[in-house]
Amino acid sequence: MITEDQLEQLCLEWFQGNGYDYISGYDIAPDSAAPERSDYHQVLLHGRLLSQLEVINPHIPVAMLELVIQQIAKPETPVLIKNNKAFHQMLMEGVKVSYKNGQGDEVNDYVRLIDFDQLENNQFLVVNQFTITGSKGNRRPDIVVFINGLPIAVLELKNPADQNADIFKAYDQLQTYKDEIPDLFTFNEALVISDGINASVGSLTANKERFLPWKTVDNENDKPLFEYQLETLVKGFFKPELLLDYIHHFVLFEDADGSLIKKIAGYHQFHAVREAVKATVIAAQQPEQNMVAESC
Repeated sequence: MITEDQLEQLCLEWFQGNGYDYISGYDIAPDSAAPERSDYHQVLLHGRLLSQLEVINPHIPVAMLELVIQQIAKPETPVLIKNNKAFHQMLMEGVKVSYKNGQGDEVNDYVRLIDFDQLENNQFLVVNQFTITGSKGNRRPDIVVFINGLPIAVLELKNPADQNADIFKAYDQLQTYKDEIPDLFTFNEALVISDGINASVGSLTANKERFLPWKTVDNENDKPLFEYQLETLVKGFFKPELLLDYIHHFVLFEDADGSLIKKIAGYHQFHAVREAVKATVIAAQQPEQNMVAESC
């Protein structure tokens, strides 16, 4: 049986195999030789975010992009799920800005935080040992996944060899993190819990029963029999092009009995919709192809 540290290292390797960059949290810490954070409260990787915003929004002045980063870094309310909904809306629509162009004219525009159309315009990064100072001291989630310097997913792993540390201990740990370091979860799109053998993904508001395994990689028929469910989840759910599609189309917020909840699709829903869309696109193209053939 592997240890928790070995599982973490395997997980990082699976991410890198998916095309993610990797760096240890120690190497970008505020007191490191090459810091990427001003202090341990900061959860955004400012330099990486600014660099990608320049790539995605080349027509927007850099000074305006800096203001956008300042805006999204400050939660609007003390309520985590409301902040998370507001951020998700900015991910979908962009951040509205106004500025003067080179001719001195006032321009209204939107700064896109993620490029959902051009995969290569985004940076995918996985970080372990990412220390954050919270309300009760320092906390260190096992693995944090960043897109363009935004912490969009957190993975909590438990020791596969410890029978007292099952997958729901990982779930409980995430609930503690949500209370003590809520800023990290303002930007969250997925939570992952694993004890090595088992692995499940859930939303920010999901209870234990709503955390579900991810059984596929590329499509509904691609269900590899890996030794660890976590490997399937990393290689499938976190595959960059699939992850962008998931965030873009398969996340929603609902009011339920006066409470705001976040819902994310299961693997079967995700792939079923993707196949249906693909079939619709093919069917829509068919008449055009027939017309071309008839006119030749």
